Amino acid sequence: MAKIHATALVDCRAELADGVEVGPYSIVGSHAKIGKGTRIKSHVVIEGNTTLGEGNLIFQFATVGSVPQDLKYKGEDSQLIIGNRNTIREFVSLNPGTSGGGMVTRIGDDNLLMMYCHIAHDCILGNRNIIANGATLGGHVVIEDFVIVGGLVGIHQFVRVGTSAILGAGSMVSKDIPPYCNATGDRARLCGLNSEGLRRRGFNKGQLEALKKAYRIIFQSGLRAKDALKKVRKEIPDSPEVEHLADFIERSRRGVCR
Repeated sequence: MAKIHATALVDCRAELADGVEVGPYSIVGSHAKIGKGTRIKSHVVIEGNTTLGEGNLIFQFATVGSVPQDLKYKGEDSQLIIGNRNTIREFVSLNPGTSGGGMVTRIGDDNLLMMYCHIAHDCILGNRNIIANGATLGGHVVIEDFVIVGGLVGIHQFVRVGTSAILGAGSMVSKDIPPYCNATGDRARLCGLNSEGLRRRGFNKGQLEALKKAYRIIFQSGLRAKDALKKVRKEIPDSPEVEHLADFIERSRRGVCR
């Protein structure tokens, strides 16, 4: 059975699994689906076509599933889908998708969304990311896995951030950030690999050396991107991490941070 505080307003059509807790003065709308063991603290608003997985923790004053801040949005029945074991801190705002972006905003598992951060419409977040206080993701942003977004970072619409990247606090990000890299500044520029983060993830010396060599070829050799990627694939043929880096750059539409 769900445990609902007497002052909470939960629509009778909402679907709450066993072990869900809804705290004082929180509001849960009619189309919400909330998975087993998710805890919702006080003064949280969950509305729209929002699905939450299991074991999430949502702190007070978070706004989950409110309509997108997009003038093109015309009330379409879009979705916000959140996975398992995410922590959503105070005053976080999460918007569903729009017809211009696939109709869904999707957040994976084990993410930490710190206070006041904003995830806009049609964003896609992978797993085990940390989005720090006050960071803002514009619409259609893609964050892969194991990314750290520093406090007060602003990420432009349609930007992609590759796995295990780290963005320094206050960065303004207008171009794609390649996997495994460290970027900072206004406008953000690369500052080498996120070496410490990769070590913490358990990358071994061989993996790190392969990525360092690829980084030097792609970003420091002066070669054109096409030629640099060709050289990387020829000289470092058996590294899945290097191939992911090369593929990410090859698929960039906005251009890659340099």
